[in-house]
Amino acid sequence: MKGTTIDQSWSDGSGRVERNEATPAHVNPPAIAWHRILFPLVLVVVLLTAFSGLYGFERDELYFAMLKPAWGYVDQPPLVPLLSHALVGLNGATPWLLRVPATLCAAGCVVLTALIARELGGGAKAQAWAAWGIATTSMITVLGHVLLTSTPDLVFWPAVCLCVIRAELRESPRWWLAAGAVAGIATYNKLLIGVLLGGMAVGLALLGPRSGLRSRYAWGGVAIALIVGLPNLLYQILNDWPELAMGRALSANNASDVRASMWILMVLLLGPPMVVIWLAGLRALARDRRIRFFVVAFVVLVLFTFVSGAQNYYPVFLMPVPFAAGIVAMESHLARVWAVLFAVNGAVSLVVGLPLIPIGSVGSTPIPGINKVVADTVGWPQYVRQISQVYDGLSRAGDPVVITSNYGEAGAVARYRPGAPVYSGQNGLYAQARPPDGTTTVVFVGDQYGFARHFFAMCTVRGRLDNLVGVDNEEQGEPIAVCQRPRLPWTQLWPRLQHLD
Repeated sequence: MKGTTIDQSWSDGSGRVERNEATPAHVNPPAIAWHRILFPLVLVVVLLTAFSGLYGFERDELYFAMLKPAWGYVDQPPLVPLLSHALVGLNGATPWLLRVPATLCAAGCVVLTALIARELGGGAKAQAWAAWGIATTSMITVLGHVLLTSTPDLVFWPAVCLCVIRAELRESPRWWLAAGAVAGIATYNKLLIGVLLGGMAVGLALLGPRSGLRSRYAWGGVAIALIVGLPNLLYQILNDWPELAMGRALSANNASDVRASMWILMVLLLGPPMVVIWLAGLRALARDRRIRFFVVAFVVLVLFTFVSGAQNYYPVFLMPVPFAAGIVAMESHLARVWAVLFAVNGAVSLVVGLPLIPIGSVGSTPIPGINKVVADTVGWPQYVRQISQVYDGLSRAGDPVVITSNYGEAGAVARYRPGAPVYSGQNGLYAQARPPDGTTTVVFVGDQYGFARHFFAMCTVRGRLDNLVGVDNEEQGEPIAVCQRPRLPWTQLWPRLQHLD
């Protein structure tokens, strides 16, 4: 990495001087180049805002809005569900306001990546390249377009890393306390931040500087993280560790796909041209003995993703660190050809990540297959109209309800047909409510129908979900059925419809 160096040498007492490898020193980092960072920052905000209202809600957004306020849920901590519930309540049925926090998180990631480059010795040019580079990635356009639980991690993870890098490179260990505070807040979004902290601890133990493991400030940071995140830990303890059960369920359903696709996603979410940069960044980090523990943390995170098999995108949250390090290491080589590569990468990211293609045509492109978020934002009003046609045609004598196979379908019915009583046995909705004991007629929606129909005396398929634009998502072609006369009381039937995935 660039910057001044400290000539570290020592004598063994015989007059012979041993010289260690020079280590870069950035106790006084370059000035923040706000004039160079501002343009990519504003461009990200403008583009994400301009397209945030197109297509429709994403399935997780509909689910979060339907969840009742609580301290925690079986599948996640409370931050994003509470925020979504509040914003959708303010903004009615449009997604624009809901996605303002997502836009801010994407913008924050751009700034933090540039600041990490600065801490690593990058001047104005390196900071600009870092900001522009990360701004052109699909990580920003995909995770910054919708409000998912992954979206706040665009800010939380780089922020923790920035504090730790400052603690080590500025020789200011008090920054470990700030890292702990940010990590504690991050637990309200995902407990996964613990893997980052654990990875750094393993790195410090293996590669040093081991003084970090003895630092009262580092341990103070751990204490702060535990105190701030304690309510989340208590929720897990008091509810028999639901996120471990959720992780096992995700692994059972996804492990083989995750272990194959995670490698591809590590390339695609930043873009193929960026692989050279973040690999160079890992090499540069490995050569700096004060922060090479980040390489171990990255390996730990990749191994955790592979072994757990839960979700394939976990490594991307740490990518801003090796990316920024690679920018600084390659700064002298970043010229016009790299500007062109960044521009091409940005154009592809825009098409893949944002709803640029008219909704009537996107189904004939490969984009819904590449970016599942696109597929999951299409068709909800149409699906609900089709469900409503079946529901409204039923006699009210049987107190009919709607039961959906997944939380996206349930959230869509709650959003676009608020008069219909809707339930789902998936994840957090299972414990939120179940059909009343006297319910004898159910409109059953989705792929779980094939299993559920065996618990009713009579079931008839009345239609199939169709988004009318040819997008092949989870709902397309799934049945809308009417089931009557349950064979079991709801106290016994409802647990059989529970599923985590």
